[in-house]
Amino acid sequence: MKIVIGGQVDKKEIEQLINKLDSSITTMVKSDLEAAMAIKTGQADYYVGACHTGGGGALAMAIALLGMPNCETVSMPGKQPVAEAIETAVNKGKKAFGFTADHKEQAVAMIINALKNK
Repeated sequence: MKIVIGGQVDKKEIEQLINKLDSSITTMVKSDLEAAMAIKTGQADYYVGACHTGGGGALAMAIALLGMPNCETVSMPGKQPVAEAIETAVNKGKKAFGFTADHKEQAVAMIINALKNK
């Protein structure tokens, strides 16, 4: 599995979280445009990104290039990530996941778990 990390904040920390959860996952930190293009061109399987709202800077370029049906905001300020909602999004074929930086530990763990159980 190849995961590209975009978004506006905490990219290296998110990469470390993914690598700690599963060292067999290939991760790449890129700009938002490069990350979304990596999904679009098949160079990566999934996109994760964080910002302060969960959907703006985390997913804006992914939404623009991949379309909203392929993207999911898994957390926002005041709205914690929910494992069941993430599993549903993964099972529906979503490829890009955005969340707030303060939820990164929870969101990344839930996303990786859902992707591995797909």
